Amino acid sequence: MSATRTSQQHRKTAETDIRLTLNVDGTGASSIKTGVPFLDHMLTLFAKHGLFDLTVDAVGDIEVDFHHTVEDTGIVLGNAFKEALGDKRGITRYGWCLLPMDETLAQVATDLSGRPLLVFRAPERVDTIGIGFHFQLVEEFMRGFSSALLSTLHMEIQYGKDAHHMAEALFKGLARAMDQATRHDPRVTGVPSTKETL
Repeated sequence: MSATRTSQQHRKTAETDIRLTLNVDGTGASSIKTGVPFLDHMLTLFAKHGLFDLTVDAVGDIEVDFHHTVEDTGIVLGNAFKEALGDKRGITRYGWCLLPMDETLAQVATDLSGRPLLVFRAPERVDTIGIGFHFQLVEEFMRGFSSALLSTLHMEIQYGKDAHHMAEALFKGLARAMDQATRHDPRVTGVPSTKETL
């Protein structure tokens, strides 16, 4: 595990160019510029509620749509956590949160297991958020994140009506679950697995 638990990432493809820095043991400070205003809002509150220091500077083909930028930002953030956590010695490993957001209740649980899996349960028909941000993009972000981090991630909207509230509850829930899962546990002397590797 990195002593400072930080990461600097740069990922460039024909569709996106993303630079990201992460400090797992931060204070919630952030500077987010993705060209997708709603994603900026979600990542700002993710940093705030997880107490992660996060900067993101992304340029993507948003003239096509937001999909590539949203998905690729999830991938880069997952890569950053993976690098910052190193071999995961001493961490809690599991994290979960039951998070209310006005009329919405979201449940998020994660296992930093080394096995990528996303289970995402939400209403099938959800309104577009703001200008052009489809709720399905939340799932694409989370899939990219869990795949790159090699984590198991379960997310469920237990009930809700407002699309903004549902998306926000999931990002805040992820923040709280990741804060819990990445914490040092002084009782853990090695890797928290009977396999002795994650």
